[in-house]
Amino acid sequence: MKLNKFLALLFIANLSFGQYQTSAKLKKITQNGFNEIILSPEVRSFSKQDLSDIRLFDSKGNEVPYFFQSNNAVSSNTFEEYSIVSKTVYPKKSTSIVIEIPSNKHNNQLSLFIANSDVEKKYSVSGSDDQKEWFGISDSQTLYDLNSQSETSVVKTISYPLSTYRYLKIDFDDKKTLPINVLKVGNFNSKLQKSALQEIFPKQSITTEIPSEKETQIRVLFDAPQVINEISFGISKPTYYKRTAILYRKIKRETKRKSQIIEEEITSFELNSNATNTFVFPEIFEKEFYIKIQNHDNQPLSISKIKYFQKPISIIADLNVNENYILKTGNKNLSEPEYDLSNFKNNIVVNLPQTTLYDIQHKTTVKTAVANKSFWQQSWFMWLCIILGGITILFFTASLIKDLKSKN
Repeated sequence: MKLNKFLALLFIANLSFGQYQTSAKLKKITQNGFNEIILSPEVRSFSKQDLSDIRLFDSKGNEVPYFFQSNNAVSSNTFEEYSIVSKTVYPKKSTSIVIEIPSNKHNNQLSLFIANSDVEKKYSVSGSDDQKEWFGISDSQTLYDLNSQSETSVVKTISYPLSTYRYLKIDFDDKKTLPINVLKVGNFNSKLQKSALQEIFPKQSITTEIPSEKETQIRVLFDAPQVINEISFGISKPTYYKRTAILYRKIKRETKRKSQIIEEEITSFELNSNATNTFVFPEIFEKEFYIKIQNHDNQPLSISKIKYFQKPISIIADLNVNENYILKTGNKNLSEPEYDLSNFKNNIVVNLPQTTLYDIQHKTTVKTAVANKSFWQQSWFMWLCIILGGITILFFTASLIKDLKSKN
């Protein structure tokens, strides 16, 4: 029993070294089911670069499964209604609907809004340029499942070979059933638009001219490491320019005799008066970096502004309106979670209700000056105590196990 208690205490002590450093509350959702949680740049900056340490919890501390969604593009659908030129009903025989197609529009499908009906309908499609001479396009097709449980109409899309006819005619077979009510006809146009990037703002940006090197150096500093996918330069002068720019970080390299600071290039690009001077990168994750612009024998560029952007990213989770959720991150010991949900991404619709995070709390470590400290306040003394304490614990653990075995 004593051994079990001791091991439990030891386990709890080990857990204390792997705590979350950042937490954020989830704004109340308005709809049960899957919701999209937009991650703010601040939350991402306090997470690991691959975001594998993010966890979502409900009010009882239960872990809520999720998967990531990169908002690289947004799809939007708009319905373009076509004019119904005529609708002719031949009782107990057929119904003919003539639709005018916008000029010079190639088409191979039509979307029909049909009033609810519990029937199946056979139909054929023909085309004409003058509404006098008609040519066959598709024959003996069938419409079914024309009944919606939640709406008063259904949308059915019919397909046929690619056509350029100015008029299309749909003939429905009414020999066995009454006519169906076609409310409107047209097409859905899908547009894939680039999603808006999130702008992030540096804590500090210092520009220094170095005449001896014939270059301009820009130091960029953030509060914490930030993901950067795009940088945009605003340059006012001169009228014409073409300069090479290098984005790099300074790192410390240890050698046998001493340590030295070296410049490590991350990427390079060209600033050109004939271009937009917006540069896209796969991903940069840095707290501090530098931009070096090579001026050669030219005057330095007059840079009016530099903007930094990152691609938005969200997590998708199944949420409850009456529940409170909290997101935690910043535990570097965690690896990517394995949820069943990630296998069903394609089963979940894209346009989901969105929510955001607020009340972001981050634990900060206060650093005290090393100077004028007593020896027992130095870091080496602390580590010495930890090592001696560990040896003592191992000694007593071994003795305790030995005593237990001798009693048995």
